[in-house]
Amino acid sequence: MTSLDAAPDAAYEVWFLTGSQGLYGEETLRQVAEQSQRIAETLSGALRGLAGRPPTPVRIVWLPVLTDAEAIRRVCLEANAEDRCIGLIAWMHTFSPAKMWISGLDVLRKPLLHLHTQANVALPWATIDMDFMNLNQAAHGDREFGFVQTRLGVPRKTVAGHASDPTVAERVAAWTRAATGLADMRTLKLARFGDNMRDVAVTEGDKVEAQLRFGVSVNTYGVNDLVAVVDSISDTRIDALVKEYEDSYEVTAELRCGGERHASLRYAARVELGLRDFLTSGGFRAFTTNFEDLGGLRQLPGLAVQRLMADGYGFGGEGDWKTSLLLRTLKAASAGLPGGTSFMEDYTYHLEPGRELILGAHMLEVCPSIAARTPSCEIHPLGIGGREDPVRLVFDARPGPATVVGLADLGDRFRLVANEIDVVPALEPLPRLPVARAVWSPRPDLHTSAEAWLTAGAPHHTVLTAALGAEELQDLAEMLGVELLVIDAGTTIRQFTRELRWNQAYYRLAQGL
Repeated sequence: MTSLDAAPDAAYEVWFLTGSQGLYGEETLRQVAEQSQRIAETLSGALRGLAGRPPTPVRIVWLPVLTDAEAIRRVCLEANAEDRCIGLIAWMHTFSPAKMWISGLDVLRKPLLHLHTQANVALPWATIDMDFMNLNQAAHGDREFGFVQTRLGVPRKTVAGHASDPTVAERVAAWTRAATGLADMRTLKLARFGDNMRDVAVTEGDKVEAQLRFGVSVNTYGVNDLVAVVDSISDTRIDALVKEYEDSYEVTAELRCGGERHASLRYAARVELGLRDFLTSGGFRAFTTNFEDLGGLRQLPGLAVQRLMADGYGFGGEGDWKTSLLLRTLKAASAGLPGGTSFMEDYTYHLEPGRELILGAHMLEVCPSIAARTPSCEIHPLGIGGREDPVRLVFDARPGPATVVGLADLGDRFRLVANEIDVVPALEPLPRLPVARAVWSPRPDLHTSAEAWLTAGAPHHTVLTAALGAEELQDLAEMLGVELLVIDAGTTIRQFTRELRWNQAYYRLAQGL
């Protein structure tokens, strides 16, 4: 099957810009160019060689040194127009008078990272002279550049340190992944099969504002439009996909060829193939379903949705397009990283004092990218939706640190809320719970995290990611101009409530500026 989970390496670029000026003469500018190329190569190598981490899915492209306002403005306009360029890294090698950057920064619409570095790691104490000082002025020039960015109100990330430092590389890598997610979001098409669940508030939202803010196009299709495609799938294709199921999962005997429920597995394969065809032909990378609106579908899609998520598609249950959008964005940002990213819902609590836990699941749709081991393919009744028993993958989530993220529409703005968590094994086996699930301990504790989540008005549908953390989310929120609240080990309700009130004032004022 075609996977969407990896960003196209060759297609995505980050342009490396170096600022200087003509005052220093050709010889100095030649040295600036040589040194800035080495810094770009060093950073590129560091991003590829992060310990225990796959390389980021972008290519750093060095551009000639910029020394005048017109060249700067032109490169910023070119970055805006070039789809392969997902962001700019800027470094002022020498002293680049920042008025030269005003027109360029004013027109820039791509993410910007200000890298505050220098060519050398250590100072050559015994040989430093004024020629060295004039050439290596980043400590000076980047402060000038920082001022003009702040003066213009340019959103950006600032990273200080040598390009070879793994800490610097990690922070730049987080930014490139956020920029990758943003680039994907800007061109995302999302198909809703039916409407959202009736009388539910949080899954509603302003799709026009979402397209203006995020770039995503959200449109609804009748479920029977999908059914027509599902019904057209050939038996030959179904045979091949059923074999893939049997090779990939622990398929229960009743679903295997010759089993009494094998026809249900074949119908699940038909639904998956139909969904893939519909989404592929329409250029969709995210979708929603709704158990209240199934049209001519005989099963609520379970196995199909899980496998599509594993291949990188965004998904939201009950018509929740905002969570589907968020899932696809984080899938794109985390391409190639271990850990997995899934649709999720806080379902129920274990409230034993000192051992409080959250059991997360959904009716069927949890992504196997977070599975601890090979999933079991099973069929069970579903006491909601009024259709045939659906096929689904059953598994426990892999233990380890993760983050749960939700996106809410507050009317005047969108809000992201993230809770850092630790996924843990269930305290006891769950032999009668036939769905994929995750058990976690939220930071700083269940009481504080739940109170903060509820106070923030965050949604009940979320994205659980063990691949990305708070830094990538912060970078993405900054790029989008969207509020982000993080609930972590240091959160207190008093502090969190104050942050909410401060943010309320800030975002109201910012909209009026």
